[in-house]
Amino acid sequence: MDNAMQVRPAGEADVPAIQTIYAHHVLHGTGTFEEEPPPVEEMLDRFRKVVDHGWSWLVAVDATGVLGYAYYTQFRDRSAYRYCAEDSVYVREDVRGQGVGKALVAKLIEDATQQGMRQMIAVIGDSENVGSIGVHATLGFQVIGTMRSVGVKFGRWLDVVSMQRALGRGDRDLPTSG
Repeated sequence: MDNAMQVRPAGEADVPAIQTIYAHHVLHGTGTFEEEPPPVEEMLDRFRKVVDHGWSWLVAVDATGVLGYAYYTQFRDRSAYRYCAEDSVYVREDVRGQGVGKALVAKLIEDATQQGMRQMIAVIGDSENVGSIGVHATLGFQVIGTMRSVGVKFGRWLDVVSMQRALGRGDRDLPTSG
């Protein structure tokens, strides 16, 4: 079988692999501030909430299985945020640094733009998360702020880095609907 990476919409059958990837990040990383890995059932609920809203949840796959996943949601629940997306991306530990995250975020940007989103925010756990910060920067995101020492995990304070990029026409005009 061809080992080329493919990015495609995730399905419910991908959720166990997604949960495994996320559990690793919860237990060993600072990109998420969760400290207990959610079970597969909880990840399935999260997946359904995203796709039921019409937002994108993607997986990158090759012959070895799911390499990573990414999704976007509305930045906050209030209606005024309806044109602003927030992305999340997690990559399997053994393939980090190989372009998986960048491919996923690039496709999310495309999907969110097609859905009429005008801004995308990345809320990155840990100011030392140079991989995620770098991926977002290469895709046009700019750092808009750092919240210092807002989380504690693994016995140390953690920052949150906020990055943003315009989608489509950005704020050059107001959306015509919604």
